[in-house]
Amino acid sequence: EIYTPPPYLLRLAEEVERAGADHDLRWYGARALMSLRLEKSWGVWGLDYRPDFTAAESGLDVFIDWTKDFVGKEAALRMREEGPSRKLVTMRVETGDIDVSADEAILKDGEAVGYVSSGGFAHNSEVSVAMGYVPTELAAGDTAVEIEINGERYPARVLGQCLWDANGGRMRS
Repeated sequence: EIYTPPPYLLRLAEEVERAGADHDLRWYGARALMSLRLEKSWGVWGLDYRPDFTAAESGLDVFIDWTKDFVGKEAALRMREEGPSRKLVTMRVETGDIDVSADEAILKDGEAVGYVSSGGFAHNSEVSVAMGYVPTELAAGDTAVEIEINGERYPARVLGQCLWDANGGRMRS
């Protein structure tokens, strides 16, 4: 992201385009980033990560420095030791021309067990993807569930790893 006073924006954009021309750099927007983050199973604040989800549930506990003191540390440690009752997962959804947006029900054996926190179409992988919270026992890769979109149920599978560059090699090359 680049922040600049409005009077300089056009000139800056022209310079970025000029400098990036030899590298085939192109402009992109927020929707492209949202699609890419789904393929990496990266959640987004306000949808997948919110104050009502714990660090253990959302998988963000790997970023906690447990050697430091912080408000809520005792509760976070207890949750870490006991394990969360639900977890954030990424699912591949078998749909035709419809994608999840948020708050759709996740079902197992016809019963609602969780809900979608975000999702959409993953353009590189060419599949519909949903992220959502399910009971921990359903969070293992390849678990079959259904997602209800506009009153219709669609089969979905919990992914064991992200769809794109699971080992992060492309990001580091």
